[in-house]
Amino acid sequence: MEEEEIEELRKRKMLELRAKLEEQQRQVEQRRQYEIQKRLAIQQILTPEARSRLANIRAAKPEFAEQLEIQLIQLAQAGKLGSKITDTQLRQILGRLQARKRDFRIRRV
Repeated sequence: MEEEEIEELRKRKMLELRAKLEEQQRQVEQRRQYEIQKRLAIQQILTPEARSRLANIRAAKPEFAEQLEIQLIQLAQAGKLGSKITDTQLRQILGRLQARKRDFRIRRV
């Protein structure tokens, strides 16, 4: 009886591990699909020069680049972009985003 219980526990544990692995694989696949869709959208939104600038930003500040990509995609989906964004326009957008960003400094008195 004890061996049967141990075997049953092993089977349950294996099923749990298998389910967990499948869930992780599903999440990885979803993330991959999301990245592909995002890349395709960015190709439609930006000119090659602007994409090059975005790639440079991504190398230096990946989180900022991710936020910028999401904002650009949202603008495109809302129909607020008339044509592809050029490098000059992207620089203007970046300037506005950085102007909004506040620089907090702590001074000792």
